[in-house]
Amino acid sequence: MARSWRTAAPAAAVAATWFYEGLWCKIWPGRADQHAIVGSVPLLPAGAVAAVLVGIGLVEIAVGLWVLSGHRPLLAAAVQTGLIVGFNTGGLLFASGRIPEPGRLVVQDLALIALVWTVATARRGSGVPAAGPRPAAAA
Repeated sequence: MARSWRTAAPAAAVAATWFYEGLWCKIWPGRADQHAIVGSVPLLPAGAVAAVLVGIGLVEIAVGLWVLSGHRPLLAAAVQTGLIVGFNTGGLLFASGRIPEPGRLVVQDLALIALVWTVATARRGSGVPAAGPRPAAAA
C-alpha cells in the first residue's frame, strides 16, 4: 500500500535516528562515550563491552527497519519507547558522570518518543497493518 508523505517522512526520520545510534554510535566506527557508558554496567566483564555494543547496535538497526516497514506500528512504538526509556535509565543510573548533559538527553528523547507515537498513530489510521483486528465498517 502506498504511504503518504505524512507518514513516510516522519518514519524515515525515526528510522534514521535508530540507524545512526545503532550503526554509527555502537558498531562502526563506534563512539568512545557509548563504550564507556556500557562499560559502566555492573557485573559486565570488560571484554564483553564491545560485543554488547554490537548486539545493541544490531537491535537498533532492526528497530529502524521495523519502523520503515510500517508493520504493527503501535507495537513498534511501544517497543521503541521501552528501549529508549530502558537505555536512558541504565545510562543515567550506571554512568551519569559520563553523560555530559543528562537533561538534554532526556528532553531530546521525549521529543523522539513523541515523534515515534505520532508516526504510529498516523499509520494506524492510514490503513497500515497494526496489532489486533479492525472493527467492522458501519453500514
